[in-house]
Amino acid sequence: MTKRDDSLTPPAQQDEVEEQQGMEEEFCLFCGVNLSQSEIYLRYRVCPECSFHHSIPARQRIELLADSGSFKEVNRFLTSIDPLSFSGKEPYEERLHEAQRRTGLTEAVITGVCTIGGNPTVIAVLDFGFMGGNMGGVVGEKIALAFELANKRRTPIITVVSSGGARVQEGMLSLMQMAKTAAAAKHLHSQRLPHIAVLTNPTSGEVYASFANLGDVILAEPKALIGFAPLRVVEQTSGKPLPEGSHTAEYHMLHGMIDQVVDRTKMRRILSILLDLLSSRYRLTATKRGKPYSVTEHPEEQAWQTVQLARHKQRPTALDYISRITSSFVELHGDRHYGDDKSIICGVAELSGEAVVIIGQERGHNEGRTYPEGFRKAQRVMRLAAVFGMPVITLIDTPGAYPGIDAEERGIGNAIASTLALMSDLPTPIVSVIIGEGGSEGALALGGADKILMMENAIYSVISPEGAASIIYRDAKKAEEMASALKLTALDCKELGVIDTVVPEPEGGAHADADEAARLLKNTIIRELLDAQQLTPAKLIKNRYKKFRRMGEYSSYFRAAISKEVSDVQELIQRGVSKIKQRFSTAEKGTLQPDKSKRD
Repeated sequence: MTKRDDSLTPPAQQDEVEEQQGMEEEFCLFCGVNLSQSEIYLRYRVCPECSFHHSIPARQRIELLADSGSFKEVNRFLTSIDPLSFSGKEPYEERLHEAQRRTGLTEAVITGVCTIGGNPTVIAVLDFGFMGGNMGGVVGEKIALAFELANKRRTPIITVVSSGGARVQEGMLSLMQMAKTAAAAKHLHSQRLPHIAVLTNPTSGEVYASFANLGDVILAEPKALIGFAPLRVVEQTSGKPLPEGSHTAEYHMLHGMIDQVVDRTKMRRILSILLDLLSSRYRLTATKRGKPYSVTEHPEEQAWQTVQLARHKQRPTALDYISRITSSFVELHGDRHYGDDKSIICGVAELSGEAVVIIGQERGHNEGRTYPEGFRKAQRVMRLAAVFGMPVITLIDTPGAYPGIDAEERGIGNAIASTLALMSDLPTPIVSVIIGEGGSEGALALGGADKILMMENAIYSVISPEGAASIIYRDAKKAEEMASALKLTALDCKELGVIDTVVPEPEGGAHADADEAARLLKNTIIRELLDAQQLTPAKLIKNRYKKFRRMGEYSSYFRAAISKEVSDVQELIQRGVSKIKQRFSTAEKGTLQPDKSKRD
């Protein structure tokens, strides 16, 4: 073998050859694939084959999230001391110095200010490479200072978490950082400023149980290890094997604890959209007021036909309308207590330039029958809307709340009642739309709005026609007859004062032209929302109370009954007068013959 003469190789190529020779091959920790030549891995530390997210230093993560050149670090030189003179396998001070030399950081968190998608924000990123990202006194202090800086600057804050918990070497002083950071996060929330938490691998222990779980929106990276107690401890405590996938981001989303699992390559985009929406200061405006669309009146005998149209399998669902009438929709998952009911779709979106919260009952999941966690998810997102001053739009389409025993055990009655109570004094405009089937209390739970709209071929009823027929006639086959009696059509509900506006549909029903149906719906929502936004929060709440207070009050029924009696009497008199006139008219023509028997 001859030795290569490096003197014959151009300097630029020689450097490249030496770099390649010195490069160590890297393999995915999860699937074992060679990552040395992967651009995605080199930039994001994400495996292109299995999407496993490898650990990433805090500074590199900031480079991936912040706009180029926008990050400025704060409180960089705060460093830990040894408050307890802790004695262990090796001195605490030596471990600190070793971590500082290895990572180039002074502590396990970097804090600063930057812009993301042009939005100013404070950012705090924990680094697992520095003593496991554990929270001691300085980490807690820097995080609390970051929340206070966000409050001072009136900007959002993003916290990116990668931590094993509290720092044992600082004892109870470390544990107290939970209370400090939780209080700082709560104070920011009370000032109506957004906090977005990003949970990465791993997020556990005391950090997980403090500020990391107090985000207005909580995102997580795929397959991230997340949980309060270590897997081993949980397994020992329960005495049985853990479910597959336990302590993962996906498992937490399934159980309603986080909003979305977001790939690292897409995280900056999602954060930019959320910051746009949660920091939005735009409001809907109109250059001219449009008139309400006219709706064709339907004969009463068409009530059953309307029921069929409301239940049509191709009728647009909540997701169909959301995708057509909004942009930048970011779905939020989970009730933060038990689970994520997929029959309720919640999220933030842009509607004609304004950030709104939108909540829809999706027929594609469990036929739109809502579980307790679905209503509680809706409540959580409504509170988010109230904090950030965003209008709420609800799209109602359900045959009713889920009536199973598991729903009873998880408090379906309380979930419905508390949702209604929350909507009654929510200090932000609410527009509700019955887009399909408005079934009983499951529909009403999302219908306590300032403006109640109803699609032309939707229905809204205390009970289904089949259910009413079974009760009244003991025969569900008489549902068609009951449909008219229940007064469940849009025009019926408008006449009863139950809704405010009927939204027209394309000829043949919304399913015949979903795009046109969405256009008509969007225009009507905007018009009604414009009216609602003219009022202060206090006036909105007052008017909303009056609106529902008047529905079904005794005086209204009394007046309605008297009016109906007067109308019936007038109609009876008119019929009598008409008959008398007709008799005289025929008599004058000589067609009326005298009754001889009576004369005699």
